[in-house]
Amino acid sequence: MTTAIEISDLTKSYQKGKQTVPVLKNVNLKICQGDFVALLGKSGSGKSSLLNIIGLLDNFDSGSYRLNGHLMSYESETQLARTRNEKLGMIFQSYNLLPFKNAQENIALPLYYRKVPYKERMKAAMEILDMMELSDRAEHFPNELSGGESQRVAIGRAIAGKPGLILADEPTGALDSATGEMIMNIFQKLNQAGHTILIVTHDQQVASYAGAVYEMKDGQLLNHTA
Repeated sequence: MTTAIEISDLTKSYQKGKQTVPVLKNVNLKICQGDFVALLGKSGSGKSSLLNIIGLLDNFDSGSYRLNGHLMSYESETQLARTRNEKLGMIFQSYNLLPFKNAQENIALPLYYRKVPYKERMKAAMEILDMMELSDRAEHFPNELSGGESQRVAIGRAIAGKPGLILADEPTGALDSATGEMIMNIFQKLNQAGHTILIVTHDQQVASYAGAVYEMKDGQLLNHTA
């Protein structure tokens, strides 16, 4: 199978005053296209730091990261931004929706950056809203949406540009269990449709939806459970 993500001997540390604090310690991870993988670990385990590196939001100290076989370089922010827009869909626990844009406009945002014509991108966003069973919320702004509705809009925005890889950081962390189950069912359907999905979570129940689970502890990838 084609490799989507290949992480080799990755290390990352932060400076805290005069002290160097290691966050990731020689992490090795390989994810193939079409996989649904969960990184399971407690707060501070390093899982979100690893996700941010994979999402090209943060750099690392040593090792290598290949995305779809291409070695990632952090020399050009313009190129990183283009890769993020074309190859990745990011979903955050806090949704990160733009408060001054309605649900349809939020979903259409990646297509705006790709210079897709207005009518075409709004039509595509509406189709996604239909898929998410949110067509009646198209003109609602984020402060008018529930947590579950906001997260579905965030997922819609992430898939609008049809990225091969979807990354989600604690996607159910702010939701009740029933809404969280609904969100995870959406991820399963997206995976069945061909998207590669990587989520990080502290919740064993959420991780159980994935086809493979890696546990992280103290910056290290401990084991892999199919």
